[in-house]
Parts: sequence; structure tokens; C-alpha cells
Amino acid sequence: MARRKKRPTRKQQVNVTGLPPLTELPRFEDLRPSDEQLSAFEREADGELELGCVVRLDRGFPAVLTEREAFRAEFAARLTKGDFSRVAVGDWVCVRSPQGHDMGVIEKILPRKSDIARWKGGNRGERQTLAANVDVVIVVQALEEWRVSSGRITRSAVVARDCGARVAVVLTKAGAADAGLVAKSVELLHDVMGSECPIVVVDSLAQEGECAEQRAAAEAAGASWGVESVRALVPAHEIAIMLGPSGVGKSTLLNALLGREVLETSSVRESDGVGRHTTVTRRMIDVPNAGTIVDAPGLRTLQMVGHERGLAMVFPDIADAARACRFRDCTHTHEPGCEVRAQFGDPEDSPRLSAYLALANEMRASAKTLDPDIVL
Repeated sequence: MARRKKRPTRKQQVNVTGLPPLTELPRFEDLRPSDEQLSAFEREADGELELGCVVRLDRGFPAVLTEREAFRAEFAARLTKGDFSRVAVGDWVCVRSPQGHDMGVIEKILPRKSDIARWKGGNRGERQTLAANVDVVIVVQALEEWRVSSGRITRSAVVARDCGARVAVVLTKAGAADAGLVAKSVELLHDVMGSECPIVVVDSLAQEGECAEQRAAAEAAGASWGVESVRALVPAHEIAIMLGPSGVGKSTLLNALLGREVLETSSVRESDGVGRHTTVTRRMIDVPNAGTIVDAPGLRTLQMVGHERGLAMVFPDIADAARACRFRDCTHTHEPGCEVRAQFGDPEDSPRLSAYLALANEMRASAKTLDPDIVL
């Protein structure tokens, strides 16, 4: 059955064969390919190819949005060999629309300006791209009844910076925490991440006037407050992805940004506070008065394999000091001539240094277990 040649608009329901109706797709003109990607497309263009963006990815064929329509697409035969057909949400592609077919054909995946990827599997694992061409990674963690884990946040930040994106932190479920916990959590993150990292505290379910104490504590500690502050993290024409484990309130926050219940939410297990995987696909969602956010399943693990450059970008002052250590393989724990300890002291007294050392040690250990055929 031939597709309808109708251009999707912001609130229009878009019907794609084999998918539930898509109601929150961004408009094509709101997605901005880079000059390099446009040049790459022009080199491939033959009069029949269209420029498209992958807006949804699940276990079926990817959904592609072009200037004219949205549709499922398969891969050209030459792309089905090796890793060439591993597209991600956010990828710009050259796509062909054969007459009379209900699916398009992806002929080429254009170069990525950023590649938010993680190491998946053990020593014979592989890099899995979570989203492509992302401008900002929003690291989400719930406050609830305990202080936030700076280790999980710095881990995500290292991956994001190494993959070419900016980083922001959103602390959710502020209504479940007292003002003291909010203040201590924000102060800890500023200490570890630096004052230039945007931090937003929010309770997505709070009504106007609720959580006044938590808001005052967050703002006094140097964080922004509320859903509108989250919206400001993603300017028009930019793409963000939220990273965080299941159960931290990503879908609830997205519903608040959309102004209505669009995404399914679920509770966490009472026994251990672990969330269930509500989101099972990766897809782009148009956020009113902002840019686009990639909705993705929660991540239980994020391994530190091959992200040394990102570590140096998140902790540039410590990385600079490490270059002056007497020994190239200095672990910054006991060696003589350690410039890191000389400048930053004991890690027990510095959450920032402690976070750096934990990630650096994990990277050293993981590098030793890799299969020699794996290239980082």
C-alpha cells in the first residue's frame, strides 16, 4: 500500500505502517543537519534520494522522517554487511522511496557530529550507539530519600563529553527529599562537576506553590528549579537525550514537558527502589517551546571502556596535573612525585578527586580485560 504524501506538523498524528500513531514527532525543519552532513548528502544526491532523519528505532525497521513524510525504511543490500546498517535515532540518512512500496530504502548513513555510545558486553563486547547527533546529554537522577550518587552522574558525563555533547544534570522527585538533602546534593554536584555544569532540581508532579522549601534550597545552592528550567536546557533546533536508570522519573518529566500524559509511566519496586523499563523504544519527541528530546530505555550499567578523553574533559584540572607526575603509570594513590596528590590532597577530603580516581581505576582495569582484537 502506497504511503500518503502528507507533511507532518507539530501536533498532527502521523501514521507509519507497522507502528502505533506517532503524535509527538518533531517537524523536519526543526531538525538541523550540519554543514558537513548537507555536503555529504549533496555528494550522494542523484535526483531520487531524499535527506531523512531516523526518528524511531525498535526491533523492527527504523522510522525515517523526510521533508515530505514519515515511513519505515529497510537497508540497501550494500549496507547489510558488517556494521554499516547500525543506525541510531538522530542519524541523518540518504533514503529512497520506491514507487508503490510502503517502506523506503536507506542508501547511506551520513557522518555523525556526535555519537552517544556505551560499551555493551564483556571483553568481546561492542560499542552501542544510544543516539546520534545529540547536542546535550541530560543526566537524570532521583533525589528521594538519599543523597545523589555523584559517581553515576560523572560516569554519564564522561561518556557524553567524550562523544561530543554538552552535559546537564536534572535531579527529580524533589518532593520526596527534605530541603537539607536538596542543598547537600546540589553542593556535592557543583563540587564534583564544576560550577559551569547546569543543574536543575524538579518535582514533575508538584502543583504550583508546592515544594517551596525544596525550591528555595535548590536555588540558594546554585541550581535552577522546575520544568521550565529543564525546557531551557534544550533550545530550539537542538537535540537532547536523557540518561539515567529506570525509575528516576524520565517519562514523568517528559510528560510534564509535553503538558499531557503521552508516555507510559510505572512505579519502582519497593524492595530495592529499582525501576521497571517503561520505555522500550528509542524515539524523538518534540518538546513545545524547546527542541527535541530522545526518549530511551533506562540504563542499568554504563561501562568506562575507551573514554579516557572524556575523563580528561570532565576533570581537566586533574588531568593536567596527572601529566606532571613522575611516573607515567601513576595511580595517584601512593607513588612518589605524584603531582595530583600534591595539588589536590587526599581523595578522602575531595569528592572531585575521589570521583576522578574511581573512574580512572575502572578504565585501567577494563582495558586489561579487553580482547586484543577489540579496537577502542
